[in-house]
This record gives sequence, structure tokens and C-alpha cells, in this order.
Amino acid sequence: MSAKENLKEMLLEKSVRTGDFTLASGKKSDLYVDCRLTALDNRGAGWIGEVGWELVKGRLEAENFEIDAIGGMTMGADPISLVVGMASAGDENALQVFNIRKEPKGYGRGKQIEGNFKEGDKVVVVDDVITTGGSTLKAIEAIRAAGGEVIFCLVLVDREEGGRAAIEAEGVPVVSIFTRRELLSS
Repeated sequence: MSAKENLKEMLLEKSVRTGDFTLASGKKSDLYVDCRLTALDNRGAGWIGEVGWELVKGRLEAENFEIDAIGGMTMGADPISLVVGMASAGDENALQVFNIRKEPKGYGRGKQIEGNFKEGDKVVVVDDVITTGGSTLKAIEAIRAAGGEVIFCLVLVDREEGGRAAIEAEGVPVVSIFTRRELLSS
């Protein structure tokens, strides 16, 4: 099986649940996806890195983009950003990795963006799951406020509940490894 097929199988086994759930947004849903169970699995992380980097690299080549770094809101984006960055390490377009705190630190330098990010960087913003797009939009806002340029968004699972449209309304294209439909199709 391909890395994407293996990743789908693991997501379905470890991370996807159906039933009656209340999401972080407060919305009710029949689908719950906890990507951390897959992203923090050693094999799952490897597949995310491989598939994610191929998608990012394909987009860079197709659109002739240059990207400096990859990252998103802590905690959902952290393992995904890291493994995609690691998968890029041998490439001439290797990506640095950063993460974004929900709020700036109240001490030290008071930074909200940690890691390898600097003003002027062109970045891919990451999220594990998008529903309404709220956390991704907060990440985009923080990156822009710090002088970065968001080129596109990489998401592991797009629940297809309006988040993509909300993010793209801000001028940020969304590339998903899986949509709800793709994930749940046989």
C-alpha cells in the first residue's frame, strides 16, 4: 500500500469516530477526528511527513512558489509541521518549522510565534482538522501580524463543514490530505 493508503487506514483505525459529539467550535457533529493519535504514532507521523511533503512540494513546483517555513497553532499542527519539515530536509527547498501559541507569552520576549520564523517569511500554515476554520484563521492572523506571508494552508483532514471556504475567503488556498468524503469512502 502507498503511504497515503496506510495513513488513511491508520486514521480510520485510531483517529476517526462516529456518533454524537460536541466539537471545539460548539457545533454538534456525527464525526469526531482526533488526528493526534495518528500524528503522534511513529508510523503515522512518517506517512504524514511523506504525503504532506509531496503535496507541499507539488504545489510549490506547480505554482512556482518559494516557501521558507511551515507551522500552525499549537498543538494540533505541531507534529504535522515537524514531520513535513523533516521530510523536506533533503530537498533544496527544505522548510523550517515554527509553532504559534494561542496567546503571546507573558514573559521573556513575549512572542506568539516560536521556532524558525522571521518577519518576511513565506509560509505554509498547517492544521490537523478544519471544521469552521477558526483556529487556522487565528494562525493566519498571527503570521500576518508578525510580518509573514501565508502562501497556502495544508490540512490533514477537511471535515467539509465550511472551514475551507472561510480560509479561502481570506485569500489562502487550502490543500487537504483528506476530505471527510475521501476519508470515509471505501
